[in-house]
Amino acid sequence: MATGWAGDGAVQDQIDATVKDGILRARSRLAAGPSLSHCEHCGAAIPEPRRQALPGVRLCVPCQDARDKEDAVFSGYNRRGSKDSQLR
Repeated sequence: MATGWAGDGAVQDQIDATVKDGILRARSRLAAGPSLSHCEHCGAAIPEPRRQALPGVRLCVPCQDARDKEDAVFSGYNRRGSKDSQLR
């Protein structure tokens, strides 16, 4: 049942679009190609077991950990703009 100007299924469409955006964002961050032998950020050697476990790895563990912490701050956005999301 639609309310106001929204069509039937509009809320589900917004949810689906948000999930799709999240998937695309995660896929864009996946490493591709051969692993580097040295970190592209700090130049430290990347251990062979890490390079074998994660094909396409480009950062050493400390640099990857720092990047992950920075990215954790991103919380996405609320397409519906609900009042609760604006209070955060």
